[in-house]
Amino acid sequence: MLPLSGNSSPEHHPRKLKSYELFGRKNSFNSLLQQFHHQQSCLWLLLTILCLQILLLFIIRFLSLPLPLPLPPAISSAANRLHRFPSAAVSPASTDGDHCKNGRIFVYDLPTEFNQDIVQNCDSLNPWSSSCSAMVNGGFGQRADSLAGVIPENLLASWYWTDQFVTEIIFHNRIMKHKCRVKEPESATAFYVPFYAGLAVGKFLWTASSAEARDHHCRMILRWLSDQEYYKKSNGWDHFITMGRITWDFRRSSDEDWGSRCIYLPGMRNITRLLIERNPWDYFDVGVPYPTGFHPSSQDDMSAWQDFVRTRSRTHLFCFAGAKRAAFRNDFRGILLDQCRNSTAEKCRVVDCAGSRCSNGTSAILESFLNSDFCLQPRGDSFTRRSIFDCMVAGAIPVFFWRRTAYYQYEWFLPGKPESYSVFIDRNAVKNGTTSIEAVLEKFSREEVREMRERVIESIPKFVYGTGAVRDAFDVAVDRVLRRFKEQEEWGYKWK
Repeated sequence: MLPLSGNSSPEHHPRKLKSYELFGRKNSFNSLLQQFHHQQSCLWLLLTILCLQILLLFIIRFLSLPLPLPLPPAISSAANRLHRFPSAAVSPASTDGDHCKNGRIFVYDLPTEFNQDIVQNCDSLNPWSSSCSAMVNGGFGQRADSLAGVIPENLLASWYWTDQFVTEIIFHNRIMKHKCRVKEPESATAFYVPFYAGLAVGKFLWTASSAEARDHHCRMILRWLSDQEYYKKSNGWDHFITMGRITWDFRRSSDEDWGSRCIYLPGMRNITRLLIERNPWDYFDVGVPYPTGFHPSSQDDMSAWQDFVRTRSRTHLFCFAGAKRAAFRNDFRGILLDQCRNSTAEKCRVVDCAGSRCSNGTSAILESFLNSDFCLQPRGDSFTRRSIFDCMVAGAIPVFFWRRTAYYQYEWFLPGKPESYSVFIDRNAVKNGTTSIEAVLEKFSREEVREMRERVIESIPKFVYGTGAVRDAFDVAVDRVLRRFKEQEEWGYKWK
């Protein structure tokens, strides 16, 4: 940067200057110096204006970014390494003027081998029994008529025995009727791929299948996509898919490992994936709720159910539904079962799920959640489990022992402050006997319990899947995906 004033003395010459020459040169130099100061002032003014504009643009962009979720103090260091999704508030139905402001969706008409044929072969999707009953009623499964007497009669029609791996069918049925769906791809800003990846690979997970068989459907759909004009234009950045299992079922590292390589295959990298459990370190993985058995068909049904669980008389402090796993050393579920059985005055209700006691068609789990203030939610075979949402839809407050069970998974669907709707207990303190679950939960006052339950009940519309008459988890997921694609275009947040 030039100084505001430099060496102001003219060079000295051997001869002595006459007075009028000295006066003329001084005037010329002063004039030049004034021009130099003037130009410097203009330059600084322009630089100042430019800096202010850059600062203003930065502030506007920063304020438009979704705020990160606040976390309990103990997890702040780990959170810095995770990609986090902001929570989304449930809003009333959009008006015709703005309901597609974030974009429009084109749904690919895939060859039937990628969806319809898979469902039609439902007898072979499960190596132990037929899955056909889970496919009926748009993926909701059979009606839960045996819940009569457990839930209000006027709400019985909203309950089904829903399988946990049917989100692909639910999303496909709903998106075909979406208000922002277009039939011309040139009008779309988002492209949905209705490939049933989870159902396709599920039949191979529990048998001695080759790596080629487990990858077959995924390789075929990616080959098909690679020929599509709009996929080639965006390299997949504006495409999304529902994969109705946990992300780890699609992340096989070697041929001898579990699952398929679908997510690691060329062509899948930039596609946004809706999964019931995501990898928190992968931007393209989005965790969506496991389906529960409650599928409201109207706002009246939703409100009636919320009132029912809000006013329910609960007879137990906490409950646990699960089974010991003999193959696991120091199995944490076994510890929870023991603490529950040993609680004083039967403050904990146990549902031992050994065998098939907790399979679809039994009401024991729902009854235990309806009758308890808190429900214990350890990790399942992976970090998450469907029971999280079965517990919360019944108005019970979840108690977590792994932060990845919910806090790093479903931020679009659950309250922004984890402590407002749940309890976290250090599992190691439970294992070594220094913490009693019963003692921790008894410290909450009735008012604190009521407030936490209210946060759970307020969230029910955001994590259940209805028939389309109520804004639900499907709507939250699709709206957020459309917003994400719009922001990617606006901010240039893409790579090749």
